[in-house]
Amino acid sequence: MKIPVGISNRHVHLTKEIKDIIFGSDYELEVKYPLKQLGQFSSTSKVTIKTNKGKIENVRVIGPLREYTQVEILKSDEDILKIKTDFRDSGDLKNTPGITIVGPKGEAYVNSCVMIANRHIHMSSYDLKSFNMHNGEIVKIKNGSTIIDNVHIKSNSTCVLECHLDKDDEIKYNIHTGDEIEIID
Repeated sequence: MKIPVGISNRHVHLTKEIKDIIFGSDYELEVKYPLKQLGQFSSTSKVTIKTNKGKIENVRVIGPLREYTQVEILKSDEDILKIKTDFRDSGDLKNTPGITIVGPKGEAYVNSCVMIANRHIHMSSYDLKSFNMHNGEIVKIKNGSTIIDNVHIKSNSTCVLECHLDKDDEIKYNIHTGDEIEIID
């Protein structure tokens, strides 16, 4: 069975507290376009992320606001920011680097928030049964003759079937949003 691909770029998830500091307390995230995962959207808001040795501007804020701030970068961004982090599941931020997030009204340093997202496939509970998979399982996928390993199965009540890879994977494997993959392992 085929699964659609969505390519993700670096982005930021904010708490209300950090949003208030960098954009102002009256600021509301505005939807640029909805994402496939239920309730999530790409906002019109952008920030700069910076360390003492590097920065990246125009990083998209993803809504809605969360209980924790998470900065998802690409592996290739480590050289720009001069930091090292790990591939992780969303929300697994213990012992990760911190970073300063800059908006139009201010900036905030956030401890333990920077990570590189594991490749993953979002599946509803129905999809888990259809594919005979379990939440947290790690599989290999195939696109044409290209095989990509270490892809995590992720399931919760908001999941819509989609394989998330990042911009580095897009370049390395010549795979794009809208392409389709299949699970082979």
